[in-house]
Amino acid sequence: MGDEVRMFFPKKFVWPVLLVLVAVIAAGWWLQRDNQPQQNLLTVAVERGGLEDLVTATGVLQPRDYVDVGAQVSGQLKRLHVEVGKDVKEGDLLAEIDAKLYLAQVDAIRAQLRNQKAQLMEREAQLTLAEIQNRRQQNLLREEATSREAAQIAEASLRSAKAQVEAISAQIEQTNSTLRAEETNLEYARIYAPMNGTIVSIEARQGQTLNVNQQAPVLMRIADLSVMTVEAQVSEADIGKLKQGQSVYFTTLGNQQQRWESHLDRVEPTPVVENNVVLYNAVFDVPNPKGRLMTQMTAQVFFVNARTDDALLVPVTALNQRGAAPTVQVLGGGGVIEQRKVTVGVSNRVQVEILDGLEEGERVVSNPRGERGAKSSSGNSRRMPGMRL
Repeated sequence: MGDEVRMFFPKKFVWPVLLVLVAVIAAGWWLQRDNQPQQNLLTVAVERGGLEDLVTATGVLQPRDYVDVGAQVSGQLKRLHVEVGKDVKEGDLLAEIDAKLYLAQVDAIRAQLRNQKAQLMEREAQLTLAEIQNRRQQNLLREEATSREAAQIAEASLRSAKAQVEAISAQIEQTNSTLRAEETNLEYARIYAPMNGTIVSIEARQGQTLNVNQQAPVLMRIADLSVMTVEAQVSEADIGKLKQGQSVYFTTLGNQQQRWESHLDRVEPTPVVENNVVLYNAVFDVPNPKGRLMTQMTAQVFFVNARTDDALLVPVTALNQRGAAPTVQVLGGGGVIEQRKVTVGVSNRVQVEILDGLEEGERVVSNPRGERGAKSSSGNSRRMPGMRL
């Protein structure tokens, strides 16, 4: 038998035949592998839903309207009439500074003013006498019953009396001005609320000595908590996506389930640099009628760059960008994969809106770049026997 084989296959043809057999076996293995399910291909259904393209930032809550109440005169803080958290109305008494010194100064100036007014009465009486004497001398002079010198002396005395009245009147005006200043200082010893609001902080303590000559002491802060302001720090990479009037919402650390809605008021032009990162303050207001938002709360802020509702959505990973036209791989009947062009709309890092090219319920390959050894059949389609749907 061996001799017959050697006669049928001469020795010089054995190696070529073996090479051909190896090639056939390899080709068969390759075709068999290609017909196996692509375990690394995942498909997802095209679904409907809402989608937002967001710019995220961290912000801090502050009252929109507030005022720091300070002392305008020096002295010992005699009494505080409020405490933190108390609601006050404009004109309510907040605190009192010991006013004994200011009251004494007011009493002294009032006494000085009374003295000057008495002097004025005396000068006015002298003026009246000088006017009478001057008229008498002028009449006598016309009748040549007195000397010209006596008439001139009477006239000079009249002018002097008028000047003395004018001088004391000026002194009275000056004293009145000083009195008004000292009365104002006396009034400043009682500190009143300049606005309606809530006492959110108190910096001074009862019995503390205040010195306005060294610094302007702040006693407390009153804030209107009915409207809060959010200052959100946005990176320079995202600031170009923001515009005035843009929708924005935020959540707080204490209640991440509730959204607080508003619109962007402004972006402050001067940046803040932190650890070599350039940040810009984006500012907006939000109503706070129930007072649940409080000062210095941290807010997770979401600026809505684009939004769509009831849209067809697929994962971003399903898109295959080829030039200006994106495509997706759609799983058809019998496991056929079809390359299909689509038109996209709103997108974020996870999902993308499909405006045209897909129908709800169709399945797309979610990781087309992960396939290996895929062969296309019928041009833009590929047979996938055994694929799990």
